[in-house]
Amino acid sequence: MVGLGLDSDGHKRITTGDNFVVAGGTQDTHERMTETVVKINEKLTERGKCLNTVERTEFKDIAESVGLKEQPPPPDPENN
Repeated sequence: MVGLGLDSDGHKRITTGDNFVVAGGTQDTHERMTETVVKINEKLTERGKCLNTVERTEFKDIAESVGLKEQPPPPDPENN
């Protein structure tokens, strides 16, 4: 998993762990992203799953259970 914080307070932050890299963001943003991926890893472990073997729908359920929401794709500028 990759978390990329687009807000900044002038500090450069990178955190790595099992299955994830989190980069950028303010201290608050970076901490929230890190907590989220750690929770996802914990849920995977509870279910006896690995990131590389979990089905897409189950991963989506796990992500939603830790507060992530699927975002719709941006509108296609060529269809406007």
